[in-house]
Amino acid sequence: MKGVLGVLGGMGPLATVDFMRKVIEVTPVTRDQDHLPMIVHSIPQVPDRTAAILGGGESPLPMLGDGIAALNRAGVNCIAMPCNTAHYWFDEIARGSKAPILHIVDAAAEALDRRGFRGATVGLLGTTGTVTSGIYQSRLETRGFACLVPEPGVQEDRVMAGIDQVKAGHLDDAKRLLEDAATGLRARDVATIVLGCTEIPVVLADDALYLDSTKALAETCVAWFVERGRLARAS
Repeated sequence: MKGVLGVLGGMGPLATVDFMRKVIEVTPVTRDQDHLPMIVHSIPQVPDRTAAILGGGESPLPMLGDGIAALNRAGVNCIAMPCNTAHYWFDEIARGSKAPILHIVDAAAEALDRRGFRGATVGLLGTTGTVTSGIYQSRLETRGFACLVPEPGVQEDRVMAGIDQVKAGHLDDAKRLLEDAATGLRARDVATIVLGCTEIPVVLADDALYLDSTKALAETCVAWFVERGRLARAS
């Protein structure tokens, strides 16, 4: 094998599977053997990331570090973490990893540029932990984007409630709640809406309306291996 992608997953399990599917979909292949090998560390028992950020919740950092260490021992070439909120601890886990970890917000920013949104005002749907910590706002603003987030009531009653419904497997209810939150952002004249929680693209999948951070991360991972000649075949 020329290259192996490590996936630090389980946050949540359905989002991890969605990421893996999108890696497969965006990989330029003609047969099974051309696909990118993946080693997936999926432990759903990682403590709640938003609860830890907002205070009072157990820190997920020890388990995140254990997962990164396990992937490094397995010999992966680079690592993706398909959980936006967990990127709050990105710097700490990246320092402890031999393999580079690709940042999901950078992947989303690059996808925004490719789609012609450079310098635009974009909306953000993400967990309250992601929104409160400014994971997206700070990183996007350094690249010239303005970032709008839902009003606090909408954030809790629509966005977080919708994310919780995805985690519970109630996808129709999740879609209704999250579409309502997205409608409110579109009314504020955003150029597009970044789906900044990997649970959300499970139910909102219209590329004309949304920028899917999961898909952006998948594209960045595949490009990383293609640029280094580490895909078995890039046809």
